[in-house]
Amino acid sequence: MKQDHSPVLPGDGATDYARYMRLNTLLALQRRPDEMMHRDELLFQVVHQSTELWLKLIAAELAEAVTRLRVGELAVTESLLTRATLGIRLVTDQLEMFRHLSPADFQAMQPALGKGSGAESPGWRQVHAMSRQLGRAFAEHLEVRGIEPAALGRPDPADPVQRLAEALIEWDERVSLWRMRHYRVALRVGGHDPGGAEATMLAKLVGHRFFPALWRARLKPSDGSANESQADQR
Repeated sequence: MKQDHSPVLPGDGATDYARYMRLNTLLALQRRPDEMMHRDELLFQVVHQSTELWLKLIAAELAEAVTRLRVGELAVTESLLTRATLGIRLVTDQLEMFRHLSPADFQAMQPALGKGSGAESPGWRQVHAMSRQLGRAFAEHLEVRGIEPAALGRPDPADPVQRLAEALIEWDERVSLWRMRHYRVALRVGGHDPGGAEATMLAKLVGHRFFPALWRARLKPSDGSANESQADQR
């Protein structure tokens, strides 16, 4: 007997998979061949559009992590942050596709981009905002319990607070690695002047930390409280 494979979900598409994934809309979001100035516009758009999708998911994971942290659910917060960190690793890995885009090809397609810049990414802005919220929520969690960030420098797998601190450090590091990779790609493919404004901005962001107090906790003890106070002011 023949099985009925006709779709049951509402929407466009010949199959339920196509309808649920909204493939007709998704696959129409890239410029058509007759619209392209250069064939590598497809590569460029796919990498950036998929990045925005990952960032949407990452921001949602971070937002939920903030909510769970504020009610003391540290294990769930850690799990959500781990998922977000994997997402940022996948976003970074996608940049490898730009190894196949030469500076000459990029310059040929650049007029199609107008004045567009990755700095305008709404996904990255949302991720940055949620990271800051997560940092504040963690600081509040420590303050309520009388825990000093400096006490979190020696990871203890049996301590949920220590494990979450490690997950926050991992998140910070992965974002920094993405920024470094992005900076190198901008120099290699975009033909940016290393001393130019956009490249300089990317270079400065490489050293940015969402959770500086946790990084300072990794430093060896200083010679005295005065030095430690000076470090806090930097």
